[in-house]
Amino acid sequence: MGRAMTITEKILAAHAGKEQVEPGELINARVDLVLGNDITAPVAIKEFEKIGVDQVFDRDAVALVPDHFTPNKDIKSAEQAKKVREFAKEYGITNYFEVGRMGIEHCLLPEQGLVGPGDIVIGADSHTCTYGALGAFSTGVGSTDMAAVMALGEIWLKVPPSIKLNYYGTLRPWVGGKDLILYTIGLIGVDGALYSAMEFVGEAISELSMDDRFTMANMAIEAGAKNGICSVDQKTLSYIKGRLKRSYQVYSSDPQAEYIREIEIDVSKIGPQVAAPHLPENTKAVEDFTDVRIDQVVIGSCTNGRLKDLREAAAVLRGKAVHQEVRLIIIPGTQEIYKEAMREGLLEVFLEAGAVVSTPTCGPCLGGHMGILARGEKAVSTTNRNFVGRMGDPESEVYLAGPAVAAASAVKGRIAHPEEVL
Repeated sequence: MGRAMTITEKILAAHAGKEQVEPGELINARVDLVLGNDITAPVAIKEFEKIGVDQVFDRDAVALVPDHFTPNKDIKSAEQAKKVREFAKEYGITNYFEVGRMGIEHCLLPEQGLVGPGDIVIGADSHTCTYGALGAFSTGVGSTDMAAVMALGEIWLKVPPSIKLNYYGTLRPWVGGKDLILYTIGLIGVDGALYSAMEFVGEAISELSMDDRFTMANMAIEAGAKNGICSVDQKTLSYIKGRLKRSYQVYSSDPQAEYIREIEIDVSKIGPQVAAPHLPENTKAVEDFTDVRIDQVVIGSCTNGRLKDLREAAAVLRGKAVHQEVRLIIIPGTQEIYKEAMREGLLEVFLEAGAVVSTPTCGPCLGGHMGILARGEKAVSTTNRNFVGRMGDPESEVYLAGPAVAAASAVKGRIAHPEEVL
């Protein structure tokens, strides 16, 4: 009998054609999907063209999503997008998503049924780890690696050790996946899971919606992890039903699987969280920040631009007005999320409160466009990083929070608990 393995190890072993793998082992693994965007794909395309192949390994297994500087903000970003568009046309890429059909890549791919349980997904974007919510191994790589995968359909990987994070207890009101992952990063630090798999388990994870699980897996990279991953359960299977166009394989960790660390977290003791500048680990309860005045709020991104996030923001904003000294920018993650928010009347709630609603884009999260901060300005954002200069001027400040805290802060003009508004 072989060694007991974690879900991550089982996926990697299967894709490497091996009976078993162990942490630290170097493997060549078959890839199910490779992803690039308008910033990373042009570099990958340049490298791909040097390889000398006349086609990609599988036209259906490459996804190109222009989402960072789109709709294009200037001539340079228009040239980047044009390069991706022309490559997609020349090589017959099935999953190229133009403006009007696109979304923020990590919201779009699960929604479109392009990723599923048991997959290996490689993306030239650090937040590719999002798809671990579906029980997939997904991780970010550089553009050169993306080029090699587009040509060969496989990648060289070192098997990561796993950390088991067990979340137990009952969630408090207004606490979701963003609060749990911010709390966790505060607990272990931004290098607390360096090159490890963060395996999220426990009764509290089972209670979370898929949207919340995507949020948690998305921010595994902010603890230095190679990937974040959840077990596949009925919620996962319900989510992929009717979406996923191909077969999939469900893996689960063996009871005797080895972990380098096991962490127990009682969620009943966790309230809404805020991460102060300039690291996601600078996390405390929202009550510790209620004297921080702000200039801007952003609700959106690949972390919190999904439907549940917008519903939560609308529940706080309904019948309220955005503070006169605050700019509130709301960005649905995909066209489908945008349409559903429109059907449910959420957009009307936002507009009547005094927010602006944008087409799907990563825009402000990386200091690209659609909400850049000036020197000295402070923002509350549902994005994933608050590094120095991340959303604009190096002397601006970003506070990370979930959508309910972000919405409450927009109303109050300072960082606020949702219950202060309701």
